[in-house]
Amino acid sequence: MNTEAEKRSLLLEMIMFATVDGHLHKRELDFLRLVALELNITEEEFQDLFHQETKPIPIKSEMQRINQFYRLALLMHCDGVLHEREFKAIQQIALEMGLNLFAVKRVLEMMKKAPNAIIEPIVLLEIFQEQHN
Repeated sequence: MNTEAEKRSLLLEMIMFATVDGHLHKRELDFLRLVALELNITEEEFQDLFHQETKPIPIKSEMQRINQFYRLALLMHCDGVLHEREFKAIQQIALEMGLNLFAVKRVLEMMKKAPNAIIEPIVLLEIFQEQHN
């Protein structure tokens, strides 16, 4: 992410996704706070994002879109409960990002089976690159 607006937009999208199931779990909030810290967003700015309803700025780079999708997928798994609304929402978000739906479903299935829902970054990239061929 290059600009402050893009960083806030990325986090805002994650906040909207985290609340798609109707509530925000403490582990989801902690995860969001870690992402905010990594993006150099202050606690005050972070709290303010919960009261905004602006549309996220589209991510131009495919690599950044894949990274954002993976962050959302990790967020989806961090409370230990996979809600149907989250599963549908993440697929819709991935489609809107222009990501391949087959790759998205494959990554989500792998995360479901993996300990702690984590897959290696190289595997993540390989799955999306396979769809280019």
